Amino acid sequence: MSTFSDKSDMEKNKNKYKKLFVGLVIGCLCALLLVIAVIVYVDPFFHYHAPLEGFPYVVDNQLSQNPGMARNMDYNACIIGSSMTVNFDTDDFKDIMGLDTLKLSYSGAYPKDDYNILSIVFDQNSSARKNSKVDAVFFAMDIPVMTADIETTKYPRPEYLYDDNLLNDVNYVLNKDVLMQYILRPLIQRNGSDLSEIYFSWWTPEYYNIQWVMHTYEEPEKVLEETDRDALITQTGINLDINILPFIKNNPDTEFYFFFPPYSILYWHNIMQANTFEATMNQYQYVAERLLDYKNVHLFYFQDMPEVTDLNNYADYSHYKPEINHFMVECFKSGQYEIKTKEQMADELNKMRGIINEFDFDALFSVNWG
Repeated sequence: MSTFSDKSDMEKNKNKYKKLFVGLVIGCLCALLLVIAVIVYVDPFFHYHAPLEGFPYVVDNQLSQNPGMARNMDYNACIIGSSMTVNFDTDDFKDIMGLDTLKLSYSGAYPKDDYNILSIVFDQNSSARKNSKVDAVFFAMDIPVMTADIETTKYPRPEYLYDDNLLNDVNYVLNKDVLMQYILRPLIQRNGSDLSEIYFSWWTPEYYNIQWVMHTYEEPEKVLEETDRDALITQTGINLDINILPFIKNNPDTEFYFFFPPYSILYWHNIMQANTFEATMNQYQYVAERLLDYKNVHLFYFQDMPEVTDLNNYADYSHYKPEINHFMVECFKSGQYEIKTKEQMADELNKMRGIINEFDFDALFSVNWG
């Protein structure tokens, strides 16, 4: 009798634990489904839809948020390029040029990074973009990265946010950081990003001064052997042909505003230390000539602006203050500093030679900047 009673109790316990286990599994599945539903509904990376009205979105992750913005935001112009573009205020493009502009910067962008995001911008298979016309693209042409491998990106990108494979979206919809940092934290803090100023550099006004620049500047070692004048042309041409020019050719109704960013005079000192001066000058001329072959290209050369010799306009050897970004937008409108012919580009490069030759680097480096 006792044995039968023990077996009955064991069966009851088994059923009890089985129900608890099933309940636990169902509870976990419901919790996972709730997380998925919240992330898809809010969609802080804009992977599925445009922003919800009133939600305080935090936009600070170029790799993860740019593809969704390019796919689902409402815009008719975009900014492409490296950290040379992060201090553009898109309100300036609206006020000065009448364009609803989206910033799609990638700090340290290689040509492949530009290709990846432009492929989304001009993706006519995207339901969100198929009825939207891109009137203008503003593109920072960073010569130093034009010899990069054509498939190399600056940082590994989260493929699940760039492709159309719904299965790997699990990396997004069940991502703890997405839930905590991009949904719950903004809800609590109620301090979303101003989309006109996203990705602004961390430097505040007091960092833009010669003392800071020279204090943090690391002079490259001098290379004794000069680089051949044509050494940079082949790879530069390949990057143009594969990663940049196809977008110009295939979108003749879009105006492309390419610009050579106004790096400081210290950039040219680095070039001379690397003994690539003639090769770099030739590279600039080559890129300009290739771009000027297209009627829908506007090319701007800002490197011989008077501001480039005043290091109080910079936070390091290449990054300039936001006021210069504002001025460049005015130039895109007015045509100041625009290059219209290959001969004009050669003249501007000769002007740049004169600025470099006349600059007193010895005096600059004779000061102890602490």
